[in-house]
Amino acid sequence: MLVDFKSLPNTSRVWIYQASRSFSEEELQELKQELDQFIEAWTAHGSELKAGYDLKYKRFITIGLDQEHAGASGCSIDASVHFIQALEKKYKMNLLDKMNVSYKQGDYIAYKPLADFKKMARQKAVSKNTIVFNNLVANKEEYLSHWEVPASESWHGRFM
Repeated sequence: MLVDFKSLPNTSRVWIYQASRSFSEEELQELKQELDQFIEAWTAHGSELKAGYDLKYKRFITIGLDQEHAGASGCSIDASVHFIQALEKKYKMNLLDKMNVSYKQGDYIAYKPLADFKKMARQKAVSKNTIVFNNLVANKEEYLSHWEVPASESWHGRFM
């Protein structure tokens, strides 16, 4: 069951997928339709899942699931991963590689391999004040308060 992401409880589980490039406006319109269709049909052991999504900066797909309604099963998580893999192929981009870092450079969202980010930290090209995206947050409350933070407040801080 597709619901507005804003209506999901703060305890809802979230999965964040960062794109290796920005989606175009046309791609965003298609992506919204594909997310609507996927989430509307998403189930766990025959029970419909109450879920929504949030798209940020033309780069991030966040799927939220109200686990109080019904929790995700291994099969439903597999289905979501297969859906994201299909998006990767269709849009010719990376969405699942967790070894890349996204951070802000002014209004621009940069996307770098972790090794490059570490090197930039050693060279002081990024600092503890650089705004990073902590895609490891587990629930909607953390997403709203600790997803977009200075590197010092995230796991990224260990490289500063």
